[in-house]
Amino acid sequence: MIKAKARAVDGPDQSFRVTEINRRNLDLHDVLIEIKYAGICHSDIHTAHGDWGEVNYPLVPGHEIAGIVTDIGPEVTKYKIGDRVGVGCMVDSCGTCKNCLKGEEQYCLNGNVLTYAGVDKYGELTQGGYSTHIVVTEGFVVKIPDNIELDAAAPLLCAGITTYSPLRHWGAAPGKKVAVVGLGGLGHMAVKLAHAMGSEITVLSQTLKKKEDGLKLGANHYYATSDPETFKKLAGTFDLIVNTVSAKIDISAYLSLLELDGTLVNVGAPAEPLPVNVFALSGQRRSFAASQIGGIRETQEMLDFCAEHRIVPEIEIISANQIDEAWERVLASDVRYRFVIDISTM
Repeated sequence: MIKAKARAVDGPDQSFRVTEINRRNLDLHDVLIEIKYAGICHSDIHTAHGDWGEVNYPLVPGHEIAGIVTDIGPEVTKYKIGDRVGVGCMVDSCGTCKNCLKGEEQYCLNGNVLTYAGVDKYGELTQGGYSTHIVVTEGFVVKIPDNIELDAAAPLLCAGITTYSPLRHWGAAPGKKVAVVGLGGLGHMAVKLAHAMGSEITVLSQTLKKKEDGLKLGANHYYATSDPETFKKLAGTFDLIVNTVSAKIDISAYLSLLELDGTLVNVGAPAEPLPVNVFALSGQRRSFAASQIGGIRETQEMLDFCAEHRIVPEIEIISANQIDEAWERVLASDVRYRFVIDISTM
């Protein structure tokens, strides 16, 4: 077994502790990655707190991973020692179902293997990127372009692909009006990506306190949803709304902002149900959808797109000793806009 230093939690209300975890010895197609940076995602917090279901503790979160290949299995062909690589929210899938064969492993019909809080094909619980090393089959590793720094690359492996995928799928492009609900870790990436795709972008946030940021990031307009006039003024405006908020909101009110055949896509994942008034949909043949991450092929496409357009997230680097504080700040929306752990401090 390969030993890795890590930070783990032992329960939903526990602080992080220093620990050591085992990584499997390299199989034929495995890649050993020395992790340099790991982003902090709101999903890490939801999972550790048990918001989405029962959790097996101890838990090492982290699915925004950037690092360097330090060893490879004997039949690896995609990567070599020294390559700059990333790992996102999943580390394996069945590879044989129709969705996997289409390159949509995130929707594997037999269940993909999550980077943490999952069970791999060896029957072992998976542990994530708040650690010094990880072993992943080469098919679930992506190459980080040379012009993207590793610290900035880390959040692209979740926040980047989670917003890129629905923007591409629902056709963000010149001539399209796109609204982004929330300007946080996901929302700020949605704005940057939609801007690069040529869409007219509006940010819908509770207040105007981040308006200056939103406009600098590429938004054309910025409105406060706490103002009832916003929903009157923007009724029937948008082709696409991307909701990045991981909290319960009035979906029917936001649906009213869509024009004929418009779509509201949920990428935030609140623990509570989101009820919808059917008349908010039927009146203008609107759609309410949801999206997860992208497949491996699309994730590589996203990274290459970001490299071409010089898109990187806004990050704040922290040490491993600051993870608990960073989680508290995420819950308080006190981050602009993604925390990234320097794993050398592990």
